[in-house]
Amino acid sequence: MPSRESYEVHKEEKSLVQKAKREANQEDILAAALVMRMGPQKPPATFWQPLKLFAYSQLTSLVRRATLKESERTPKSEKVHNFKVHTFRGPHWCEHCASFMWGLMAQGVKCADCGLNVHKQCSSLVPNDCKPDLRHIRKVYSCDLTTLVRAHNTARPMVVDMCIREIESRGLKSEGLYRISGFSDSLEEVKMAFDKDGEKTDISVNAYEDINIIAGALKLYLRDLPVPIISYDAYPRFIEAAKLTDPEKKLEAFREALALLPPSHSETLKYLMAHLKRVTQNEKFNLMNAENLAIVFGPTLMRAPNLDAITALNDIRYQRQVVEVLIKNEDALF
Repeated sequence: MPSRESYEVHKEEKSLVQKAKREANQEDILAAALVMRMGPQKPPATFWQPLKLFAYSQLTSLVRRATLKESERTPKSEKVHNFKVHTFRGPHWCEHCASFMWGLMAQGVKCADCGLNVHKQCSSLVPNDCKPDLRHIRKVYSCDLTTLVRAHNTARPMVVDMCIREIESRGLKSEGLYRISGFSDSLEEVKMAFDKDGEKTDISVNAYEDINIIAGALKLYLRDLPVPIISYDAYPRFIEAAKLTDPEKKLEAFREALALLPPSHSETLKYLMAHLKRVTQNEKFNLMNAENLAIVFGPTLMRAPNLDAITALNDIRYQRQVVEVLIKNEDALF
């Protein structure tokens, strides 16, 4: 009776023979496909090595191109560095060119959001790839929207999410919602709490019974943004879209204008408009329709970029129209 050891050896030899046959069959198939039969003799093993390398390189190239196309479809949220002139203590090297930063004062610039240190002349060469660090973000209000969401790794600012959740849980039927202001002292208190405690801030009914305080805190946050939700770059396109009279052309112009917004701004605007649409659905109780909300949020969501006073004044009615169209057509535009 054969021993267990001889059985294992026989089993291993059998698996190796089967593997060799499979490889031989694969080589035959490849050779036939390439019309490269070399007579009755099979090509040597070295013949297949270049073909295998070539096939691997082609496969790698296809994967790379597919990955590139996928990444092109994915919206990227570029973040420009917030460089400030800085005096460094001790020796420092530029993180862009790796050269020494000479001098005793103002040797270079430092990004206030991510802490990147570079020469002043190198700052214009650095790509827009700022990754904000919470150690450098000292506040929530008045902080750039993209900076805040990148630092906290969220889709939208926490203030927007938390305030809207609180309002929808207990305030959608409150008369004059967003039109009636809360006490200024309480609004300042909520602002300071968010700046200090962030997402741990308590805005529940136990802390603030008046829902108008929460609504006012949300409006204050949107007003304090350095770059409005509807950014300065996209502002002219929205105003032009509001001036159109043909409904189809107007909606198409609005879609094109929305595509110009940074991803974090677009996501925040989408979330806010869906909320305001739900507010209008309770108009019977809160007396706030799309037109009333547009009067409140028009100047809050968009500001004229460096326009003269007369032009800015004329734009106010179009700002209202922009927000009204966004609310009424929220389901079609987002």
